[in-house]
Amino acid sequence: MAEHSAVRALVEGIGQGFVEFEPPSRRTSADGPLDWPGYADQRVRASGRSDTDESVLCGRAGLGEREAVLIAFDFAFLGGSVGEDTGARIVAAFEHAREQRLPVISLIASGGSRMQEGIRALQQLQAITRACRLAGQDRIPHIAVLRDPTTGGMWAAMGAAADVVLAAPGARISFGGARVRSAGDDGEDFRAEGKFSDGQVDRVVEEADLPRVLAELVALLHPARLASPEPAPLPAALGADRLPETGMQAVERARAADRPRAGEYLDAYFSARFEISGDRAGGRDEGMICGFGDHDGRVVAFAAQTGDRNSPAGFRTAARLIRLADKLGIPVLTLVDTPGAANDAEAERAGVGPAIAEVFGAVADARVPVTTLVIGEGGSGGALALAAPENTWVTADAYFAVIAPESAAAILKREPSEVPELAEHLRLRPQDLVELGFARGIAR
Repeated sequence: MAEHSAVRALVEGIGQGFVEFEPPSRRTSADGPLDWPGYADQRVRASGRSDTDESVLCGRAGLGEREAVLIAFDFAFLGGSVGEDTGARIVAAFEHAREQRLPVISLIASGGSRMQEGIRALQQLQAITRACRLAGQDRIPHIAVLRDPTTGGMWAAMGAAADVVLAAPGARISFGGARVRSAGDDGEDFRAEGKFSDGQVDRVVEEADLPRVLAELVALLHPARLASPEPAPLPAALGADRLPETGMQAVERARAADRPRAGEYLDAYFSARFEISGDRAGGRDEGMICGFGDHDGRVVAFAAQTGDRNSPAGFRTAARLIRLADKLGIPVLTLVDTPGAANDAEAERAGVGPAIAEVFGAVADARVPVTTLVIGEGGSGGALALAAPENTWVTADAYFAVIAPESAAAILKREPSEVPELAEHLRLRPQDLVELGFARGIAR
């Protein structure tokens, strides 16, 4: 009883007034669809170690002022494995979330598909994936919490597919479980911290902090607050009011160390925000800040450059954020500030060109409005990828150019002393950008 009582205590600690759903059942034989010898007895023993007859506990509960559907795995019941009944309960929980317009929180601890039910168990990955996708199509957010361990199909079909992925410190997370991997493969790559470093997990959260973090996420991403058709309001400019007189002065202002940066803009704009991290494909870039926040009671998604050269992981994270915001119906704010995309050999190997293409495509495909403010350097395609066509604004201490004036001098084989002249020819000042029709106006 102790292990499952801990799982029940977990869901009751996360959500107030937890009410368990009536479980559906597909079981036609005591020994399962394969008539596996002794399977019925195994289930009885598993029930004795818990207070349920399956490996998941599904219900709804309050988190702060909102409600959510909770799906909690009990590893004490046959290793949290998924069989036909498990799949049916998870699918039913997602259907309830769609009907009631509630976010889904899955608390995963699973060894994967249940061996004793064979292919009928493995097929549940398809059913669960479809349930997750249908929920997403109905703008129902899914937040996964990866507990110890999360392996096999529930990592691939449920955890990795979630909109936001949290993980418990030290949790073992991998597609292949420890007993089927090569000997010695059990380092940080297979733990929560490694998955965070590799961009596959948004945040590692201590259990004591989990109720608060989940309540914050539910408050931001609850369907009742989403699907706003209005563009994100333009942030107020935090820097200089006076426009630059020359092109080179515009460049120097944008490069000044004391100019306001993305963090200051986000702090001033949002009363609360949650950052997502990583491209889900092996990388993170601290030079691209992405997430969701509360601006005057409205939810706004944001992708903000911090002034550095962004890596492919940064661009893929921004594309992920924009696609997620579009799926959930959240307007997007982008803050442009980069001298350009990373252009070294490592960036080329990691696919910087295709990564930038992903952002261009995400902005072009977005059905939600995208608002852009250029707050510093606007360096070529690495900056343009985040700029909203016909809804880009610029601050007085920013510039935007097809290429930096120094690079233009190198390409044209001009002397360094001619860089200021080229800055004039590029017409990169804020007022030039408005006159040329690139920017709608100058933020004040």
